[in-house]
Amino acid sequence: MKQTALGSQGLTTSVIGLGCMGMSAFYGGATDDGSVETIRRALDLGVTMFDTAEAYGPFTNEKLLGRALGRDRDRVTVATKFAIEFDDDGTPHGPNGSPAYARRSLDRSLRHLGTDHIDLWYLHRVDPGTPIEETVGAMGEAVEAGKVRYIGVSETSAETLRRAHATFPITAIQSEYSLFERDAEHNGVLDTARELGIGFVPFSPLGRGFLSGAITRKEDLPEGDARRNLPRFSDEAIEANLRIVDALRTIATRKGITPAQLALAWVIQAGTTPIPGTTKPSRMQENAAAATVDLTAEELAEIDHASPHGVATGARNTEAGMARDRG
Repeated sequence: MKQTALGSQGLTTSVIGLGCMGMSAFYGGATDDGSVETIRRALDLGVTMFDTAEAYGPFTNEKLLGRALGRDRDRVTVATKFAIEFDDDGTPHGPNGSPAYARRSLDRSLRHLGTDHIDLWYLHRVDPGTPIEETVGAMGEAVEAGKVRYIGVSETSAETLRRAHATFPITAIQSEYSLFERDAEHNGVLDTARELGIGFVPFSPLGRGFLSGAITRKEDLPEGDARRNLPRFSDEAIEANLRIVDALRTIATRKGITPAQLALAWVIQAGTTPIPGTTKPSRMQENAAAATVDLTAEELAEIDHASPHGVATGARNTEAGMARDRG
């Protein structure tokens, strides 16, 4: 597995990571045994970045990841996130980026992960009630205390990213980015990250699974799967978006790779470090193989023509979710 510098603060990871959210939250069909097997397969393939958050469960995903990594924990980069305040029993209370909650959340994540440090600690979403400087300042104090190695933010605006970085060096920003969701190219976030030497980590680089070609109708998603409620997964949107997937599949087939590998190779070649999620070892192997795919200038142009900015039908999130993601 190829390695890459994530940002300019000294962190090195595999060029593709594993997002663990779907093993415990929001998507259906996962089992703990299958998820642990997938994490172990990722380790065997050389994947060294594993992404979780206290909100996934809440808490259950951190515990699952810590248990699955076991004695291999120090071989990898463990990334986790905080933003929504939870009681210890999982009761949510809304956004909280206060220094006091940051400290409390960090100590709880360390306990749940079974480790003495977090490699990459993100602010999951900006708390509109707390200045970003206060939140990031507290996160920086955790680095100085040795509890955290590097810090990041998620789904912030370009302006907020600058303010955060001016407070304490930001190693990575995590945002949705894929052939279905290219807003980061047009809202200044991707350019700002590059200018400041901040690594860009796309979540949902497969369009929440749609770009894999495995979803052709809403019924392909398990009962209770949160994607069933997203505008991009309405019956009308699926029908329209399948035409994009079919065009990308044609390019992939000609190259001898899968649609998922094409989509992942595209975000990697854009200089980002994606964290596709899966609960299946076979899919993990398929995704990891994307790290070996090189796309020619002609192929990149053909992909851009098939899937330009704004091409996907349906918003990527609900109205409430979109409001929450504007940092």
